[in-house]
Amino acid sequence: MIARIDLRGSLDDPRAVLPRAEFDVEAAVERVRPICEDVRHRGTEALIEITERFDGVRLTSIRVPKAAIDDALAQVDPDIRAALEESIRRARLVHRDQRRTDHTTQVVPGGTVSERWVPVDRVGLYVPGGLAPLASSVVMNVVPAQEAGVPSLALASPPQREFDGLPHPTILAACALLGVDEVYAVGGAQAIAMFAYGAGEGEDRCEQVNLVTGPGNIYVAAAKRLLKGRIGIDAEAGTTEIAVLADDTADPRHVAADLISQAEHDPHAASVLVTDSLALADAVEDELKTQVAATRHEARVREALSGPQSGIILVDSVDQGLDVVNAYAAEHLEIQTADAAAVAARVRNAGAVFVGAYSPVSLGDYAAGSNHVLPTGGCACHSSGLSVQSFLRGIHVVDYSREALADVAKHVVTFADAEDLPGHGDAVRARFDWTVPST
Repeated sequence: MIARIDLRGSLDDPRAVLPRAEFDVEAAVERVRPICEDVRHRGTEALIEITERFDGVRLTSIRVPKAAIDDALAQVDPDIRAALEESIRRARLVHRDQRRTDHTTQVVPGGTVSERWVPVDRVGLYVPGGLAPLASSVVMNVVPAQEAGVPSLALASPPQREFDGLPHPTILAACALLGVDEVYAVGGAQAIAMFAYGAGEGEDRCEQVNLVTGPGNIYVAAAKRLLKGRIGIDAEAGTTEIAVLADDTADPRHVAADLISQAEHDPHAASVLVTDSLALADAVEDELKTQVAATRHEARVREALSGPQSGIILVDSVDQGLDVVNAYAAEHLEIQTADAAAVAARVRNAGAVFVGAYSPVSLGDYAAGSNHVLPTGGCACHSSGLSVQSFLRGIHVVDYSREALADVAKHVVTFADAEDLPGHGDAVRARFDWTVPST
């Protein structure tokens, strides 16, 4: 069901043999380009036609009425509402502490540089609704944006035929709890194009945004790549992935369950175990046979676990295992070893790290307080997950007096001459009734 890669005794760079999903965004860009251009030129008319073609729903309006959002909250199961409220509460606790504060540095008397943190003016949030209605992604996108102080939020999620062309009601209920009432029943690449170019008229109009965040399929990622520059993006997120670094102290039932938990997202999801224990590897394989057969989405899980993106990697030691997981740079990394906290402290590349037997990835997906919109495909070696910082811009404010500028004027002119940009020096000279000598 799941492949093995034996790195015991190997001194080679593990990156060449690590399992990876095939995620050709560049090829998908050419497929979404005409969709995005159609939305650009025809707006709502194109969105309605594309939605009917791909989602089998004929919309009369792209915007979800506020009454439908309120109804979704009124009708949601009380247990689901309680879970959403607790997820929101915990996410706010964590993300509120991420807010940056403005700071002023006095460089010289009369000369200061301040850094102001200013929220993005308008953000488009994308929430998938294909194989699973990810109401949790509403929480993970909206909470940090609100805590950053973003004044204008719009959210898009695919329409569902079984719900009269509206996004999934749990997604709408989450929007209601968070006070988001600008919601569009649009999915896929066309939703990203709507955010980038704007569409509609009157009360139904979606004004263009400055930044788009949120996970999605390969076509959503391709549209983000295509339109980056016109809009800012958080990341080109691929299908979900989990890596577990475990030794012989780990419970194979836990490890197998955690691998399955991410495999059920998508047939292309990646589940990777890195271990120095052959006995654990064998026990996990046995557990997978039992647990996969009993899971609801058996076919999807089995395809994900047997794909080239998943595997069990055997290593000589936890130290070598750390080298492997740092090279892999997983979206989600679990540490299930002896002294797990100390091992976790040595991790350099991961979207999020889950420490010990009682911090499964599914906790982070819903209610740890952390954010689950995380870098995939090895991008965790250079990128971070979604946070309050994702929605803020640092602006430097330079405030120098005449005396402070005069004190450094010679150096500015010297730099300008060295770079053969005399106009830069002249801009300083023009401010004084004396001449700063040219070098």
